[in-house]
Amino acid sequence: MVFQVELPQVGESVTEGVIGKWLVSEGDRVAKYEPLVEIITDKVNMEMPSPVSGVIAKIIAPEGETLPMGAVIAEIDADEGQVATATPEKPADTLGSLIQGVAVGPTGAANVPQQGDQPAPDAPVPVTGSVTGSGTAAQAQPQSPGNSAPKGRYSPAVRRLAQERGIDLSRVRGTGIGGRVTRKDVEGHTGGQEASDGPGDRRVTITPVRRMIADNMVRSASEIPHVWSTVEVDVTGLAALRKAIKEEFRAASGHPITYLAFAISAAARALREHPMFNARWDGDHITLRGRVNIGIAVATPDALLVPVILDADKRTVAELAGEIDRLTGAARANTLRPQDVQGGTFTVNNTGALGSVTSGPLIVPGQAAIITTETVVKRPVVMAGDEIAVRSMMNMCLSFDHRLLDGSDAGAFLKTVRESLEAVGPEMALEGLKTALDGPIQGAK
Repeated sequence: MVFQVELPQVGESVTEGVIGKWLVSEGDRVAKYEPLVEIITDKVNMEMPSPVSGVIAKIIAPEGETLPMGAVIAEIDADEGQVATATPEKPADTLGSLIQGVAVGPTGAANVPQQGDQPAPDAPVPVTGSVTGSGTAAQAQPQSPGNSAPKGRYSPAVRRLAQERGIDLSRVRGTGIGGRVTRKDVEGHTGGQEASDGPGDRRVTITPVRRMIADNMVRSASEIPHVWSTVEVDVTGLAALRKAIKEEFRAASGHPITYLAFAISAAARALREHPMFNARWDGDHITLRGRVNIGIAVATPDALLVPVILDADKRTVAELAGEIDRLTGAARANTLRPQDVQGGTFTVNNTGALGSVTSGPLIVPGQAAIITTETVVKRPVVMAGDEIAVRSMMNMCLSFDHRLLDGSDAGAFLKTVRESLEAVGPEMALEGLKTALDGPIQGAK
């Protein structure tokens, strides 16, 4: 029987994937769950396992091709006794080795499900396909761009690249299956034209992850009417508390205690008080999210990744510190799981870690706002009674979608966050490490 292998669904908002590298060739024998191909999406990069045992009959999608999820990418002559539709039987971490992280944001707001539709944290990565052949009805399949397309039909990624480089695709020789033009063909095509680069210039190939980040940022800037606002937060008390407990906390938990953990806790609870910031613009209506899932931007050498802390409003500051440490470590080690990057409803970006004092961040498509925590700076501040004192000050910058929210809403949200952080003080450490970290934000008004 011929089994048609399809691109798997790895996230509720992922609509397309890029064929990174085939790990098998036509004629190779593969066992069930043996890696077939590297798949690159804007959520996670992974090795896709074989859903059945058998022999690779045909590789349909060439490397570099961009395809919709569910498209047929290969055919396998399945061994006798294989089921008609392959479904996962193992957890996600055994179905494939996750080799990289994810780019910023969902692919399309229209494809983001209702909050209650999010997968369970341990949901497996689906591997789909269908059997065709004598006596077996084939399931309806999405049209794959790699399936003997008529001359003159090109994938969206190929058309986009050709347009950027001013290349006439009719003049490009295709080396893909059936003579199809791939991204590599376009990248290697000169068309007999003189290079326009200047002396000393060099070209750097755009990676699929960088391309997906670029596409999402262009979409954010072009579709969302951004407005941003900044407030100063006096974190002198918080700085004193952190200094007093950080060594004991690390020894007890194994994690550092950072300003970010307190900022996320304050933002999460502010989202409960101001639910429109935890919403999504859906064209003809606004969707208020049922859960508070906060994405944290993590810079890596290859990309800006956004793992997600689920139900951040229900976690203590201590728990948030541990989750921040786990997710940032996994992002930098390229070991994030699909469930680590799904379901974000709001984003916090710690730009202060890079020394920034003010920024205007772009909103993740499908969310209503994003907030940054800037670097903490000691400077003279005029206090009550016109006294001048040296205080630890931190700016917080909020970008929000003006379709959902107005300036007064932003002011109220920032006021709630600021007051929560300014209520934290060194006296909380006197009650002991656990109490100091479990309760300060919840009790702040």
